[in-house]
Amino acid sequence: MVGFLTFSKQNAEPMGIDKEIKQATFRNNQNKAMVNIMFTHAWMVDHIKSFVKSENITPQQYNILRILRGAGEPLSTLQLRERMLDKMSDTSRIVERMVSKNLVQKAVSEKDKRMVDVIITPQGFELLENLDRRNEELDAVVNHLSDEELETLNNLLDKLRNNH
Repeated sequence: MVGFLTFSKQNAEPMGIDKEIKQATFRNNQNKAMVNIMFTHAWMVDHIKSFVKSENITPQQYNILRILRGAGEPLSTLQLRERMLDKMSDTSRIVERMVSKNLVQKAVSEKDKRMVDVIITPQGFELLENLDRRNEELDAVVNHLSDEELETLNNLLDKLRNNH
């Protein structure tokens, strides 16, 4: 593993960002925190990519499938974009690729005939069920954290995002 979850073999201590990226000094703690967040983001994205790779989908496609399943109803690409984790994604392009893989289909919206809804297909549900059986692989990233640590981490990340 890389990132803040790497452990040295001798003493099972977590490696700090300074050792991970071989940068001994930072301008200040704010700079070190920003570098750590960026490094950890890249590490998490790589982890999720490897998780979904076996199903030949991207993390964004996985996110869209999970959103559609959770919504329980068709959603427009605009609604999908609002709910996606990666706000920079080109949702329409991602959906088109998913249509070609038969994971979703598009249909004229019953609520607004000018809109197109995206609907998860049985094949999309099946793919999610396959990945659901492997959820412990994703959970392993944070399994070593206590409930208190997870709550603290969530609160800190929420505070960071909500400060702007």
